[in-house]
Amino acid sequence: MPTIETKAKLEQFLCHNWNTVNKLLDEWQADLPQPIYSSVDVRESGNKYAPVDHNLYPAGFNNICQKDLKKASEMFRAALTRQVPGAKRVALIPESHTKNKWYLDNVHHLATTLRDGGLEVDVVSPDATLFTEGATLRLESQSGHEVVLHQVEVREGVFRRTDGGTDDFDVVLLNNDQSNPLPVQWRALRTPVLPSPYAGWTRRQKNEHFKHYAAVANAFCAHFGIRPDLIQARFLSVEGVDFETKEGVDKLADSVGALLAELPAGSTVFAKASQGTYGMGISVFQSRDEVLAMNRRARNKMDVGKNNLKFTSVLVQEGVETVVKVENAPAEITVYLVDGKGMGGFMRYNPERGTNANLNSQGMLYRKFCISDICQDTDTHIKEAAYTVVARLSVLAASKEIQEINGEQA
Repeated sequence: MPTIETKAKLEQFLCHNWNTVNKLLDEWQADLPQPIYSSVDVRESGNKYAPVDHNLYPAGFNNICQKDLKKASEMFRAALTRQVPGAKRVALIPESHTKNKWYLDNVHHLATTLRDGGLEVDVVSPDATLFTEGATLRLESQSGHEVVLHQVEVREGVFRRTDGGTDDFDVVLLNNDQSNPLPVQWRALRTPVLPSPYAGWTRRQKNEHFKHYAAVANAFCAHFGIRPDLIQARFLSVEGVDFETKEGVDKLADSVGALLAELPAGSTVFAKASQGTYGMGISVFQSRDEVLAMNRRARNKMDVGKNNLKFTSVLVQEGVETVVKVENAPAEITVYLVDGKGMGGFMRYNPERGTNANLNSQGMLYRKFCISDICQDTDTHIKEAAYTVVARLSVLAASKEIQEINGEQA
């Protein structure tokens, strides 16, 4: 029987056994492919902590506090040295939506963080459609920072800048989730690419991630005598749904009803497109009938996502009602990790939404959330310790995803 059966006992355990817990996670991670970086959305309710999404190409470095970015510089340098010995020059490939100035803030802060760690960084793209007036694109971010984007193409197995600039890159860092795949034959590239170029949303599935997470979380809980429900949300997977033709919507409704039947009265369930990103392809339901009553507008929202990616697989996930508030608005935590270890984060809050709602939607705001100085027996960081451990377990699940994907590509 578990000896840690309440959220309060879990918090105390993680705070006062921080070193032991992280040593175990390090050991479990040692034999798995490590994501160079990622971000995990964590919801905290009155009785649990649970990851609700995991992004391998995080796009919010502009929301990380300066203290944590300084720590991240050291972590990036150490991680790249371990994964690509001798790495010095980095080709950073961002998303192609260059008109999103907030995203350009992210690119600026990520590139600056890498440079502060002693690395040489060029921001580059193989997307020729961006370069209509030359091989260099000068952009301005929301905060007024200049982002210089260089065009590259693959020649002789490496990325070459088309403007003739220095191009002897040691490693490629992807900040592009490839919902719209880049025009690159990755197999022909000799330069190491981090994270895996095959782990974008054209291949990854939230359904698979949370299956791996459940296995990892259950093993972790068994090891330490923790009740598994304290660190995960229940879920079901539904395949073969076409929101345009309504084919399979009845299966989705049945799954929503089945999951709600396992939860307390008044609960909600999130239906998430398994390949959705940027908060797209998400609906919240309180009954089976609400699924069947979806109008065309609601179904269109679930049908396609970023870059018109068609959704046919759905994750049906327990709604974790947040107890976290910022300025009296409901909030959730996003933990950023480098080499599988927590380095920073922020609180996403939304005054226009309720505690059971999708907060990654119109009206959302951000508050920096420093976590890089957590250490054992620091009660002032008891919540941060819980968020970080849940995020690290989610990284282990993502590592198992990458291991499977790499096996497919071998």
